[in-house]
Amino acid sequence: MRIVIIGGNAAGMSCAARARRNDESAEILVLERGEHVSYASCGLPYYVGGEIAEREDLLVQTPRSLSAVLNITVRTGSEVVAINPAAHTVDVRTAAGQETVEYDALVLTPGAKPFIPDIPGIGSSFVSTLRTVPDADRVTELARNATSAVVLGGGFIGLETAEALAIRGLKVHVVDLAGHVLPMMEPEIAAPAAAQLRELGVQLHTGVGATRIIERTANGTVDGSVGKTDDSANGSSMDGNSIPNSSHAIELSNGEVLPADLVLVSIGVRPDTAIFEAAGIRCDRGAIDVDEHGRTSMPGIWAAGDATLSTDFVTGARRPVALAGPANRAGRLIADDICNPETARPIPAALGTSIIRIGELTVARTGAGRDDLKRAGIQFHAIHLEATQHASYFPGAIAMRMLVLFGDDGRLLGTQIVGGEGVDKRIDVFAAAIRSGAAIDDLIDEDLAYSPPFGQAKDPVNLAGMLGENVLSGKLRLWYAQELADVARTDLILDVRSPAEFATGHVRGALNIPHTEVRARMDEILDAAAGRPIAVMCASGKRSHSAYRILVQHGLSARNLSGGMHVLCDALGDGALNR
Repeated sequence: MRIVIIGGNAAGMSCAARARRNDESAEILVLERGEHVSYASCGLPYYVGGEIAEREDLLVQTPRSLSAVLNITVRTGSEVVAINPAAHTVDVRTAAGQETVEYDALVLTPGAKPFIPDIPGIGSSFVSTLRTVPDADRVTELARNATSAVVLGGGFIGLETAEALAIRGLKVHVVDLAGHVLPMMEPEIAAPAAAQLRELGVQLHTGVGATRIIERTANGTVDGSVGKTDDSANGSSMDGNSIPNSSHAIELSNGEVLPADLVLVSIGVRPDTAIFEAAGIRCDRGAIDVDEHGRTSMPGIWAAGDATLSTDFVTGARRPVALAGPANRAGRLIADDICNPETARPIPAALGTSIIRIGELTVARTGAGRDDLKRAGIQFHAIHLEATQHASYFPGAIAMRMLVLFGDDGRLLGTQIVGGEGVDKRIDVFAAAIRSGAAIDDLIDEDLAYSPPFGQAKDPVNLAGMLGENVLSGKLRLWYAQELADVARTDLILDVRSPAEFATGHVRGALNIPHTEVRARMDEILDAAAGRPIAVMCASGKRSHSAYRILVQHGLSARNLSGGMHVLCDALGDGALNR
């Protein structure tokens, strides 16, 4: 049997390796149009920043090593330009010309290609993407002679590269059309990451896009007319000729002009599937439609990785998932289906578990977000909590913020976490719990490792379960930052922080009574409420929960602000407060 695999990275090489272990007699041919196979694409930003010092460390395998260890033939510089499903052939273009290759089983793992916006100047010599090892070489070379950089796109690769360039000493700007960086995260989870980027010296421009890229000509002028603009990052006005002589520039939709010796385009990716769709393979919005075993609409052809549709584990939505873990696992399972179809396991639905480091912070998510659930018509509850990664009395305790979503039946639906050490451990627990079908109250009994340097006797995961159980049982009613305007009209807002904390900023019209004084000052609270419900709040939701329980056990109608002032400020901004 001849197995031909198009694409030599995550899904493709995982499929090739598993196929060899399944069948020693199979002829396995990998066709890769680029220079490298099995390279560490997720490590590229860290190579640009110098944390990965040696370029060779990015090359996990080579054609020679794959031939020696697995007897796999890998041909780089081989671009598949057409496939003929009826004839079981693919047409391959190489430097020597074009040839036709036959197959018994064909696996499509072409990956995705960067989305390039159609704006003037996008083809300039100082503009690059970061998808391949040659891309990393190009960005690294540009960075050596640069003092300023603009990153278009505030997703994972964009922010990892922005951090890498800032580490190299460049003045870095990040531009994103979304209202905040990390748009796949909820605003209250993304906000601390944005603050960390600013601490690293990265300037953020959200809610705007790039309209053109301006390349400085040899005589030192700027191509095109650039009107006077307002630089929101430093409060000064800037026109085209005030851009530093060493810089090219990029113009934004709000009129800002940013200096840019280097522009990185990291807006997103699109499935690279044109030739397969042209051959009659069924695609949806450019992504290859596959069944649970990775089979396409054409017999004898499978597909996996960034170019395929995956099923969302929580919502059932069909969409591409551009993550290395799912791609590797799908490639492996496709090899099983080719070699041993009677026992092959199906490709699991995707949770989209992902994580990023930004400075001293870690941001992670698994499962669905609010918008995902709303689009799917799934009713859900949301809880916020803050807890330290290990015992608070042990040196180095740092708070992490968690958002946990669960259904009316208690089923866990999604989690997002931002913090320092320990975020990775907790997100993996949640990913395993969601995959197993656990309910929110099952988390109470998760038997997690505890020692003061590593965790708490009541781990943050356990605490999430306790908080969620209180919500489901009716022991706790919550209100949310996004409801502030309505709550202020109907409820007495009771802020139970200390007077000193209250003085640093508070919701307009709030009554300040510290949580330790609620019992003694109950008459004052009753007078101020005048029959209205009471919306309790504090910094993080812990002290206000204690006050809330006192109030409801006195027969009052009350609810507690989920996540407290920390979430409110990050979700709504400081404009919601009196200072």
